[in-house]
Amino acid sequence: MLAIILFSSIASFGQNSKQTDRIILKIKNEIADPGKSRSKQNLIGNIRIDNVTQKFNAIKINRQSIGKKSNAHIYVIQFPQGTDLKQVIDEYYKTGETVYAETDFVGSGGGTQGIVPNDQYYYLQWGLKNDGTFPYSPSIAGADIDMENGWSLEQGDSTIIVGIIDTGNKMDHPDFEGRIWKNYEEIPNNGIDDDNNGFVDDVQGWNFANANNDPTDGRGHGTNVTGIIGANGNNSILYAGVDWKCKLMILKGLNNSNFGYYAWWADAIYYAVDNGANVINMSLGGKGVSTTLQDAVNYALDNNVVIAACMMNTNSDTIYYPAKYAGVIAVGSTNPNDYRSNPFFWSPTSGSNYGSHISVVAPGNYIYGLDYQSDTKYESYWGGTSQATPVVSGLASLLLAQDKNRTPAQIKSIIESTAEDQVGDPIEDTPGWDQYYGFGRINAFDALSVFTGIHTQDPQNEMVKVFPNPSKGIFNILPQNAVLTNLNVQVFDLTGRLIFEKHFGQQNEYLIDLSHADRGVYSLRLQNRETLQTIKLIKN
Repeated sequence: MLAIILFSSIASFGQNSKQTDRIILKIKNEIADPGKSRSKQNLIGNIRIDNVTQKFNAIKINRQSIGKKSNAHIYVIQFPQGTDLKQVIDEYYKTGETVYAETDFVGSGGGTQGIVPNDQYYYLQWGLKNDGTFPYSPSIAGADIDMENGWSLEQGDSTIIVGIIDTGNKMDHPDFEGRIWKNYEEIPNNGIDDDNNGFVDDVQGWNFANANNDPTDGRGHGTNVTGIIGANGNNSILYAGVDWKCKLMILKGLNNSNFGYYAWWADAIYYAVDNGANVINMSLGGKGVSTTLQDAVNYALDNNVVIAACMMNTNSDTIYYPAKYAGVIAVGSTNPNDYRSNPFFWSPTSGSNYGSHISVVAPGNYIYGLDYQSDTKYESYWGGTSQATPVVSGLASLLLAQDKNRTPAQIKSIIESTAEDQVGDPIEDTPGWDQYYGFGRINAFDALSVFTGIHTQDPQNEMVKVFPNPSKGIFNILPQNAVLTNLNVQVFDLTGRLIFEKHFGQQNEYLIDLSHADRGVYSLRLQNRETLQTIKLIKN
């Protein structure tokens, strides 16, 4: 949960990441035989062209394949990420040696397409997209939450509010433009509690640590956490949050020394619920058992507000609250290789906590993010279950953007049942739920796919009920209104693959056996001449 600042190491990491800044260049003539590939040192052999190529620090030059019957001189030239390609192209044309120069655009296949944001340092966010090149820790391609495919299904809803109880936030950061929750029923700076909610001039949240209306971050932890949840995505600057549209309610429940009383946290929970929050992120914890905090958590859950809390970082099964409370999504942390964070980069004795109450894990070590003292600094990263928790909170807000009627229990169930199992250390990440990884490392695409194509009828008009659901594999289907005839039953996995099909004649009860199927979420489709119904099945 400490921050570290990098300097020269950032440049080397950028060169190991996926590059998209390429130009296709056709020149009029060349002096030397180019061969099939040229390094940065020997270049092409055309002095004027080479001068431009060196000026913009080209990384790689390859001869373009143009067919055996052509003698044209065409090259693909790779430049450092962030290079102004328009300026480079203009410089090539000024040489008088260029037939044409154009961007080497990127396309995709015609199937399902993930969304790759253009945020300047998105390539550092391995937890959202991991290509296996992260240099500071063992890394495996795909050890991420599959966020690009997730964004193809949902990017957020501005009516969803996420309350963040932390050290505050850099309220004027440009990557939060238009995203900070505002209390429009309060008149700014008039010294009056206009909306009678007990807080004077609480226009942009509240500082419970200092009992005032200024929730500015004085430590950095809160700004990093808030950015993980909701930094503006695809806006060409800095980083991308998980949710690109939700409103961010800033509630300072930790002072600038990273200290907070339970009473502050409880007050912040009540404030969040009473002022419209749908999700509350609590990247904090304490060892003491508290009725006050328990009651506040129950108040949130009873009022349909999701709470995600961190397991903490002592590399032990020590219990921390509020993560221990029933109904809370308790979150552990993973490294870029999908192993439990043990240790975090900042201490050899640290590690993601584990225990009987853990729900899921999410990327939480070496998490780059926004800085609380600068609008442009990008070199700082944090590590802890504090960083894993907002990844889950962001996913929860996306699930609510799909369906605002989902309850905290349903959100928790979807996130748990679609998590990827047995991706980490096989000694700890055993089949099914375990105390180190819970139900597994979250997968945004699988969670958000639960909604896609599953439109259940009005409950009053449902033709069947399914029980138990979730199940270990055997599902009973009971008709609700009458005996059903000629019922065709199909079960699909999240990719749309048919895994079960059976046609029933006239029966009072039906049995679906998915004991052969993997744990996860499935779509049950029932159809006859009169009606069609689709139901979500969860196999534990």
